[in-house]
Amino acid sequence: MPLVAGVDSSTTSCKVQVRDADSGLLVASGRAPHPSTTPPRSEQDPGAWEAAFSRAGEQAGVRDLAPAAISVAAQQHGAVIVDRHGDVVRPAKLWNDTESAPDAQVLVDELPGGAAAWAEACGSVPLASFTITKLRWLKRCEPESFRRMRWALLPHDWLTFRLTGQMTTDRGDASGTGYWSPAEGRYRSDLLRLVDDQVDWDTMLPTVLGPAAVAGQWADTGSMVGPGTGDNMASALGLGLRPGDLCLSFGTSAVACTVTEEPRADPSGTVAGFADATGRFLPLVCTLNATKVTDSVARLLGVSLEEFDALALSAPDGARGLVLVPHFDGERTPNRPEATGTLTGLRNDLTPATVARATVEGVVCNLLDGVDALVASHRSSHGRVFLIGGGSQSAAYRQITADLLGCPVIVPSETELVASGAAVQAAALVHGCGFETLAEAWNLGAGEVIEPHRSVDRAAIRAAFSEATDKAAG
Repeated sequence: MPLVAGVDSSTTSCKVQVRDADSGLLVASGRAPHPSTTPPRSEQDPGAWEAAFSRAGEQAGVRDLAPAAISVAAQQHGAVIVDRHGDVVRPAKLWNDTESAPDAQVLVDELPGGAAAWAEACGSVPLASFTITKLRWLKRCEPESFRRMRWALLPHDWLTFRLTGQMTTDRGDASGTGYWSPAEGRYRSDLLRLVDDQVDWDTMLPTVLGPAAVAGQWADTGSMVGPGTGDNMASALGLGLRPGDLCLSFGTSAVACTVTEEPRADPSGTVAGFADATGRFLPLVCTLNATKVTDSVARLLGVSLEEFDALALSAPDGARGLVLVPHFDGERTPNRPEATGTLTGLRNDLTPATVARATVEGVVCNLLDGVDALVASHRSSHGRVFLIGGGSQSAAYRQITADLLGCPVIVPSETELVASGAAVQAAALVHGCGFETLAEAWNLGAGEVIEPHRSVDRAAIRAAFSEATDKAAG
């Protein structure tokens, strides 16, 4: 029975899973936390990721089990700056660090053709989350650190480097940098020259590996190391996501994505035209504010998350006109990095239940505004809809998402989809087979189906949210 391991190095923790490469059966797992971080300055020491990986791997017994292959998936976009000795120069700026928002705007303005030209060049329009904006921030704010840079890596690249000693990445994670083109399958060093035109960027970027490539060998176990990928791409692997399917994820951030056979580019910047980890493409929208908002409001109300769920489901749909715009940490979609949250429609019949309901509806509506653009141009209406992430374990998120979509949603039985997807990638190396074969053998995407309440006036709820969002933007 060959074993494989999958790693999920997320914003909040590192998870390690060991699975049977034939059936996908979970054999062992471990978990260790990462340091907490909050925008606008959201940074972590990559050394903490490696320490968490070691602790989680020890819990899972991964070194003793010696899997045949291991792959690392990690949070997208972060900038890990490494010097010529292989040492990290400074803490990594994470995807939800918004300090580079001014740099994003400058980059958009400096490329002839602006946003449309960026979408054509690399599939996406730079936002504060993208790696290229963090590199410009580094040059502007910490020139000495910028001068020391020998390699510009993503979080999963760095962890894979620590396993193999090789500077590699994959097409999925590379497509979130703002300087790799999914359509052309290559780095766009001309875009990086907008950051600095005196740097030889081609020598500072990791090799982009294909979906079935081996990055190297982990000396501790002799395991093959897969190319790894970004967390959203790994989730798609863990679901067996097919063209036409829609995946909604509510975690620290909220994400909606689908799989396409052809690359996509959205000049508005709402949809990021990413690549996936299979050789196809992963158009995606992302909001910064999701379960952290409901956690914060639950604390404000003085209730547990279970009690918060019950309150939200006890209130009428539409929360009696109460609307929460959940831009607590600024927002990526829409691109409003300086925004704050607002609560409108306050009346004397305000109750904890209506506040709870308005909070969940606000988080869901915030993502669905981006889904509208995704569905309009990138997705068939005949695919499956999955609900994943920490929010998928909330009864309120489950039901309100189905209600506001007006269609059934599947909540997969597997909750650690990023680690599971990384394990799928590792298993593909072991078996030398396609991902579709593994999706069938592992029964990926199976779960509980949540039916919508057809009586919910979802159009009215979404219209009220759009009006409140427009007012909040001034």
